[in-house]
Amino acid sequence: MALLIFFTIHWYTSLFFQSVFHHRYAAHNMFTMSKGWERLFFFGCFITQGSSYISAYTYGLMHRLHHAYTDKPEDPHSPHNEPNPFMMMWLTRTSYFNIYIGKRVVEEKYKKNLPDWQAFDKIAHSGIARLCWVAIYFAIYMSLATEWWYWLLFPVTIAMGSFQGMIVNWWAHKFGYENFEMTNTSKNILPVDLVFWGEAYHNNHHKHPHKPNNASKWFEWDMGFQAMKALQFMRVIKIRS
Repeated sequence: MALLIFFTIHWYTSLFFQSVFHHRYAAHNMFTMSKGWERLFFFGCFITQGSSYISAYTYGLMHRLHHAYTDKPEDPHSPHNEPNPFMMMWLTRTSYFNIYIGKRVVEEKYKKNLPDWQAFDKIAHSGIARLCWVAIYFAIYMSLATEWWYWLLFPVTIAMGSFQGMIVNWWAHKFGYENFEMTNTSKNILPVDLVFWGEAYHNNHHKHPHKPNNASKWFEWDMGFQAMKALQFMRVIKIRS
């Protein structure tokens, strides 16, 4: 039970930073924050994503390319380029690292207002840091895993951020419902999203990519947007109107 609690906390905290900081702040500039708070969010990403840490700058570029080239060959993560979900996750990883190391040249128009802390990324993104996190996770599992099947969650823990991104970006372009007719295959995964911080409303998001609240219908509930409102109430961020 203790390991499942750890896994659940890891899932939601990691997803919070990927949804709110990487996606809504870095890629879409849905809100503003001070440089000090931005640096704290970088640390939050490192602590919660651990071995699957991703650069906010690179993620922002990659996601902007996804919106610009949705379902086309240039899309860095589309099930229409690779229908196998795990191969698509590997393709996404390759696209991400090609952007991170500069192998894929990205037009300047996609680079505006991206959070960039290269010195921190160099440490957090390193192989040594990733191996240290894997060792920490292994120690946690050794201490808390009371049943053999708990170890089936271990690969997910190691690749948490990549796994979460794969689920949303594969599933939400294959199965679900549509509120808006689009020229791409984006769909909403869950009518009430208590699992993906509101990222399940992918069709809504592709229709209104800069709208802070991904929910559209009365029954939809965007946990990420509620978190943003709480952060605004605490004067951590300011949501763009």
